[in-house]
Amino acid sequence: MNNMENLTRTQIILLVLLVSFVTSLATGIVTVTLVNQAPQPITNTIGKVIEKTIERVVPGEHVASIIQPSAVVSSEENIVQIVQNYSSAVVSVVASKDMPVIEKYYINPFGDDPLFQQLPGLQIPQYRQNGTEKVQISSGSGFFVSADGLILTNKHVVADIEAEYTVIMNDGSKLGAKVLGRDPLQDIAILKVEGDKYNFIPLGNSDNLKIGQSVVAIGNALGEFQNTVSRGIISGLHREITASTGSSGTEELQELIQTDAAINKGNSGGPLLDLSGRVIGINTAMAQGAENVGFALTINVAKRDIDDVKQYGEIKYPYLGIRYQAVTAGIKEQKKLPVDYGLLLIKDSLGGPAILKDSPAEKAGLKEGDIIMEYNGTKILKNSTFVFLLSKSRIGDKINLKIWRDGKEINAEVLLAERT
Repeated sequence: MNNMENLTRTQIILLVLLVSFVTSLATGIVTVTLVNQAPQPITNTIGKVIEKTIERVVPGEHVASIIQPSAVVSSEENIVQIVQNYSSAVVSVVASKDMPVIEKYYINPFGDDPLFQQLPGLQIPQYRQNGTEKVQISSGSGFFVSADGLILTNKHVVADIEAEYTVIMNDGSKLGAKVLGRDPLQDIAILKVEGDKYNFIPLGNSDNLKIGQSVVAIGNALGEFQNTVSRGIISGLHREITASTGSSGTEELQELIQTDAAINKGNSGGPLLDLSGRVIGINTAMAQGAENVGFALTINVAKRDIDDVKQYGEIKYPYLGIRYQAVTAGIKEQKKLPVDYGLLLIKDSLGGPAILKDSPAEKAGLKEGDIIMEYNGTKILKNSTFVFLLSKSRIGDKINLKIWRDGKEINAEVLLAERT
């Protein structure tokens, strides 16, 4: 009887172990099957969700940036799609000019003197012009910003006012281009070609950029490789550089985007895009002797010029009508001023007035000796100069200036006008 009880107990234990094993095995099989049978797009995109910044403006409130997942695609696929969508909107901008044709000829320095006629090799080379021919003198990049043929580029790409400019499309076709405006304060120019229904790139908002954000640059690399694409990240913001413009000297550029996306000669004027396919910068400069250090103008700086061209057919700049000296720590100490920043309104070296007659500044009541400390709430500093702040305003804008006068702060509202 005891033997039978022991056998039954053993059989029960074995049965329980067998049931547990089968249950575990079945559970494992079900788990693996569920993962392998997930919809293919979801399986392939795990960990590759791209974040999209949506800007929502609520009346009376500040702009809120909301991070939401966009379409579930890889960044590589997204970049390929951006290039497919907008490569035809990026063009090469070629400058051509009538240049003299120089020919070489030889003369005998002794003319027809018979004494020297028999001397061999007595010929001196001379040069003379034999007409002219149109030759390409430079090339850069640009991109359409509207369907009716407006093209944005750098001012230094179209700096020669005597040259003729041709736009080479992505398909190789060529169009004559007219320069509508060259920005006097920024390295920006706008061209126009005849026709409509051009593919163009939508403009983004460069005020919301983040360091580390992925970007794509497209341009005419080295003036030879059209629509070259490079990718990278935003390496820095609010950069200030002194850029060489070739024969025209140097130019101070502010509020630049620094990127490690390859920007080569010939890329100037091409677009820098974010991963939503919007332009956030204009490729402008590269650091010599460095690897992957390029710079782009923010697109928000160019929006004012685009609006001017659409409204006036040219770029127009407002002016304030002041003569000034930038205040520094040294100037503060020297002239016993209350601040070490801003603009001190003074006469020029020839005695010209600090406030120009009939200017917006005079109409707003500005006086010699005033210190303009802020422009629309922004302190006037080395990295946010008056010229840069003014470049973001348009004719007809009302601006607010914070001024130090006679030991106290006052505010002045100025209506910007065009210089006459």
